[in-house]
Amino acid sequence: MELLTDIGIFIGAYILGAIPFGLIVVKLMTGKDIRAVESGRTGGTNAMRAAGLGAGILTAALDIIKGASGVWLARALGGSVWMEALAPIGIILGHNYSIFLIERNGDGRLHLRGGAGGAPSVGGAFGLWPWSLLIILPVGFLVFFGIGYASVTTMSVAFVAIIIFTVRAALGLSPWQYVLYGVLAEILLMIALRPNIKRLLAGTERLHGWRARKRKRQQAGRSHTALVNHEIVK
Repeated sequence: MELLTDIGIFIGAYILGAIPFGLIVVKLMTGKDIRAVESGRTGGTNAMRAAGLGAGILTAALDIIKGASGVWLARALGGSVWMEALAPIGIILGHNYSIFLIERNGDGRLHLRGGAGGAPSVGGAFGLWPWSLLIILPVGFLVFFGIGYASVTTMSVAFVAIIIFTVRAALGLSPWQYVLYGVLAEILLMIALRPNIKRLLAGTERLHGWRARKRKRQQAGRSHTALVNHEIVK
């Protein structure tokens, strides 16, 4: 009976996670299809690109709540501690591979669209231990504004969760199963961000914030220097 309950919780978590809040928010605010904008993902970052900062913040907030709802669902239905850790993983899977966003590739094969899982990962950690939000979000902002890569920021979320729950488990404050949540979430984030990781390694990943402005100034400076040198040679 407990196994059936756990299976039902995981399926329910996947379905909750599959709700594409980014698609809904952007559609209602602008009429655009977020899947046709930039990366095509349905998360907060792409919602911001498609419809502005407000849409991005709203989408991220809804996705964080969505991630936490997996833990709340497991606890409400009497799921085991394993399901407390695995239900938010079901949420991330639904978010990244939504059954509501099924479509065909160019070669005719079916595939599932979705996000990268960053905000639901934050939500999962929040559901397991609410105070984690006060650690993960500031670290995420520091990574984003310090490094300038949204993909690295997304991957840092689950990495910080691993550290938090490892320390808490070592102190006897939370079960070791919560560490498993962080590890599995990190794996799912890295799988979703494979194209971004390739661009990071190639040095072609999109920069944001002051890092992007600094790169543009450097490129403009190099272009100006090259032009001056060309004129001198002439």
